[in-house]
Amino acid sequence: MTEKPGPVLFDLDADQPDASPASAPPVEDGPAEMPEGEAMRTVAALTARRSSALWRWFLRAALALLLLVVSVTAWDFVTGLLERNLWLGRGALVLLAVLGALALALVFREWVALVRLRRVDAIRQAAEAARAGGALAEARAVTDRLDRLYAGRPDLAWARRRLSERRGELVDADALLDLSERELVAPLDAAARREVEAAARQVATVTAVVPLALADVMTALVANLRMIRRVAEIYGGRAGTVGAWRLMRSVLTHLVATGAVAVGDDLISTVAGGGLLSRVSRRFGEGVVNGALTARVGIAAMEVCRPVPFSAVRRPSVSSLVQRALSGLFGRA
Repeated sequence: MTEKPGPVLFDLDADQPDASPASAPPVEDGPAEMPEGEAMRTVAALTARRSSALWRWFLRAALALLLLVVSVTAWDFVTGLLERNLWLGRGALVLLAVLGALALALVFREWVALVRLRRVDAIRQAAEAARAGGALAEARAVTDRLDRLYAGRPDLAWARRRLSERRGELVDADALLDLSERELVAPLDAAARREVEAAARQVATVTAVVPLALADVMTALVANLRMIRRVAEIYGGRAGTVGAWRLMRSVLTHLVATGAVAVGDDLISTVAGGGLLSRVSRRFGEGVVNGALTARVGIAAMEVCRPVPFSAVRRPSVSSLVQRALSGLFGRA
């Protein structure tokens, strides 16, 4: 009868009697992959890219043809109903008239919004010229235009009264412009900063949590568009849909042209925090940097939508906005 072989024992530590986990060589940490904010860079590239003139005329012709087809189809539908049933045709005709009136109202609202944006831009240009020239008459004209711009704002009623009481004491153009900026525009800066912080927080959270490839890009696009629109409304621009898109294009075009939609000196501490988080999760690091780039877009939007340039009031920094926006979300990023 054949005997079964027994277990064979090997002495693995025969040649290394002192081997232990403590004597194992340390594992070297490779360099952390620094996040670059791909979502915001993609949004900037898509928004700032200008289409060719041929493509724009093609889109205009296609839109005109589509409106013509829809109008003729709707009219044929209404006339057909009138021939079949008088009351149904009248009801369809009334609905068509209401739809046309609403469309005209939307177009008029967009036109008013564009006029409002041009008004704010004209005040900013006049303020820059008055500060450069140092003429007291020009500074008083800018102050009057600012006062009329915010005449219907209950939240600025006290500031307008305070400005009216103190402006007569000043005989220097720069001092008058500084007083107008501190009294009328500085309170609006706080509200604009809150909008920028909220947008940066939203973009950072979605980038870090949602693993879908295009979710962070779409979130960044929508959040930045809403942020720019709200910033314009805070400063008195009241941008419509077309105006908000034009503002976003102008802001991001300026940032891309100056190379600001990238990691710069004002993002060193934020990128360092994102690099540390990327050791734990690459999505967390991308979230921090995307939030920081959103804050940078928000600051540029404040500069574009503000009725006067930053002078008496200090321009907010990206690091301070990101620290307030992401405090408690990713630690102290």
